[in-house]
Amino acid sequence: MQAIIQDRYGPPEALRLREIGQPTVGDDEVLVRVRAASVHPDVWHVVTGHPYVLRLMGSGLRRPRCPVPGTDLAGVVVAVGRRVTGFRPGDEVFGESLRGFSWRNGGAFAEYAVAPEEGLVGKPANVTFEQAATVPTTGYIALLNLPTERLRPGRRVLVNGAAGGVGAVVVQVAKAHGAHVTGVDHTRKLDLLRSLGADEVVDHTRVDFTRDDPTGGARYDLIVDIPGNRPFSACRRVLAPDGCYVLIGHDQFGRTGHRWLGSLPRFARLGLTSLFVPQLRRGSASLSKREAMELLRAHLEAGELTPVIDRTYPLAEAGAALRHLAGGEALGRIVLTV
Repeated sequence: MQAIIQDRYGPPEALRLREIGQPTVGDDEVLVRVRAASVHPDVWHVVTGHPYVLRLMGSGLRRPRCPVPGTDLAGVVVAVGRRVTGFRPGDEVFGESLRGFSWRNGGAFAEYAVAPEEGLVGKPANVTFEQAATVPTTGYIALLNLPTERLRPGRRVLVNGAAGGVGAVVVQVAKAHGAHVTGVDHTRKLDLLRSLGADEVVDHTRVDFTRDDPTGGARYDLIVDIPGNRPFSACRRVLAPDGCYVLIGHDQFGRTGHRWLGSLPRFARLGLTSLFVPQLRRGSASLSKREAMELLRAHLEAGELTPVIDRTYPLAEAGAALRHLAGGEALGRIVLTV
């Protein structure tokens, strides 16, 4: 089969399309003929090897343990392992090729890929393979971090970095729960936010939402901070006394965050601060990978979650797709078609 190969950590341009053998399906795995694979920030981090700590978190110390990048896919089932009961050849599916949650290559940038049964769900008929492939990782991150008890009708939610992959899911899921959503992002992305259902939009190039709130000094019940480009002390000014602050922590493709540790030091500081500040306590999500994928499938099928595609690339141009992603200009998601 044709697959993208990563021999070493380095720039996306070093990725190459090569002929390799098809993967072997395990007892609890599914072999998928990949139709589309998502290009998302976690893939960029593993390809480049930054921050360095990810190499100790399963990726591989000196070179990637799995040479084929990619984790999110959509396609058609070709074969199933002997313990698989939920799928059969011919089923259209989408999901993650990784078990659990980790920073490493997952083999999705190829004509065929294997995925654990628990990481896949049936693709709804009302979305394309390209749309479905964009959902797994960003959706999983969003659902794991969203305190859904704060998404009741009338609750005010602010999403900083709302037009990105995780942000777009948060906006739409919050709207599905009836919340009033304010989306913060760049000027060129505000129309996209409106199309996703945001009730208010804030241009971060003109307005600092922590100081000059154009919505009339609103206090938010929930702030979901994707880029983390404002300190919690500033965000707290517009957070309700009983509100909740959630940091996702996007390192802006190495432009922010610690070279070795990424955003981990900041999360550690917030963890310590949460001992004294109730606004940082949100409990822990108990969703399994299967439960998260089923919930995402339900949102897609109900039309409550509509992925927007910025551009598609053929598999051979995976390096160019990652470069486009890191440039920050995309209006929507970037997908490889296979």
